[in-house]
Parts: sequence; C-alpha cells; structure tokens
Amino acid sequence: MATPASELLMDAALLHKLERLAIHWQKSLPGLVGGHHTSRFAGAGQEFLDHRHFHQGDDLRAVNWRAYMRLDKMFLKMFQLEPRVPVRILVDVSKSMTTGGAYSKFDYARKLAAALTYVGLVRLDSLTLQPFGDKLGDQLKISGGRQRFQPALNYLSSLMPRGSTSFFQIARDFISRYPQRGLVLIISDFLDDADAEKPLQYISDFGHEMILVQVWAPEDRRPPWDGEMDLEDAETGNRVQLSFDETARANYTQAFDDYAAHLRNVALRNGGRYVGLPTDVPVEDALFGPLVRAGAIE
Repeated sequence: MATPASELLMDAALLHKLERLAIHWQKSLPGLVGGHHTSRFAGAGQEFLDHRHFHQGDDLRAVNWRAYMRLDKMFLKMFQLEPRVPVRILVDVSKSMTTGGAYSKFDYARKLAAALTYVGLVRLDSLTLQPFGDKLGDQLKISGGRQRFQPALNYLSSLMPRGSTSFFQIARDFISRYPQRGLVLIISDFLDDADAEKPLQYISDFGHEMILVQVWAPEDRRPPWDGEMDLEDAETGNRVQLSFDETARANYTQAFDDYAAHLRNVALRNGGRYVGLPTDVPVEDALFGPLVRAGAIE
C-alpha cells in the first residue's frame, strides 16, 4: 500500500521535537501580539485554548498539575490573547520548484511549510498557507491549536506545481489581499526572469516583516555537468545551449551566490531575516540549525 502524501511530509517523531520551537518576529506591530507571546497563565481577557508538552527550561508555574497527577506527564497550559500577529507562509509552487532529483525543491518546501505550520499552531499563531506561482493561489487560513494541523497537512499534500514565477504580480496581489501588517514567510527558489528584489521591497514597505527562505537543489548552485549542454527552462520551455567547464561552473556559482546575497540584503535591511537551504540538508537539521541561528524560529 502506498504511503499517503501527508505522511511523506511529516512524521510523528519530528512533530514532538517541534513543540519546543516558536516562529519569531522582530518588528513591533502596534496593537498586535503574537500567539507564542501569550501568557501561559490564566488572567483577565485570556481564554484557554490548548496544552503543549513540557520541555526543559519551561516555567513550572504553567504546568497543568492535575493532568500530571492523572497521566504522569507534564503539559503546559496555553492561553489566547487577541489580536494576534497574522503569519502568512507563502509556498512557491512554480514549475522551477520541481527540479532537484528524487527529492525536489517542491517537496522540500512543502515539508518545511508543514513543520513551520505545526510550530505556529502549537504556539496558537493565526496562520495562512498561501501558494504562489505567477499569481497567488487559493489560501488556507488556520488557527486554534495543533488539532488543526491535519487539515493543513492535507492542504499542503494536495498542492500541485504549476506555471512560472512573477514576484512583481505576487507582490501586487499580496498587498491587495493582505492589507493588515504581519509576518510574511516566503519559501521559494526565487527564480524569476524579472527582478525579485524590488517586489520584495514593496511588500516590506507596506509594513510587513519578511523571512526569506531560499531553497535550492545542489545543482542549482554548482552544475555538475561537463561539455556542451542543451538545457530547457522548467517554467517557460525555452531552450539554451551552454558549455560547462570548471571556469564556467565557478562563474555560475559566483553569480548564484551574488543573487543570494541580494536576497539576504533586502531581508536584513528591512528588519527581516534570510535563510539559504540546499535540499541535501535534512529538513529537521534546517529547522534546528540555520532557521534557529537566523532567528526565524526560536
């Protein structure tokens, strides 16, 4: 029997480890607080929503001791404060994401989005999953704790790669669809024939905080081929003939690194963060390594 697509995106062992993390933002958005910044203690204006597992370093005063007496396990009580910072996770579903061999950038991005969605739900964030290619697709809005994770996982599993990428159109659509400021987490290879930097700046200029997660296959950065090659663009179908040798590879890698540096700069100069992830880095290692070090999660 084939394994369901949702199970390929996430496994129970990783979910348990993710409960100690939280999506992190740096900007102060007046009038808004985030789900994972809620108090874990009961008080005026707070509504109990969920429990999460106790981890080393958590405050013992937040433990549900009655549950501990019954189950011999420690859980923390989580309470909701309104309003919450909206978290929008944008997932690139353009055809360029289908490259990368057996484990494509598309699958990597979906698994990463699933993990970050679970992190947000455990900490009671209000999330929107938003696919994009040349325009924004149909989104899924979710909140209310970990019990909403399975619908999110089913949604991510159902996404199909399509079309090309237009960050200019995406930025225009995003500002129109999401006028309320929030945290924008974009998972993409950021391959666009047009300039991606200016549209990303446009989103930031409207007050949104950005976390840019650039996903690439190893061959995207350093092509392994030698000799004359006839290459086809995954999105447009256009063909180009190239000749690869060690010098050409070095020049190509330098151009790739320069582009990644531009993406990093547009994020950092606007108070956001940038993370570059090759698909040969396991998602779990990416979450607890580069994403934590960059301050995207904590």
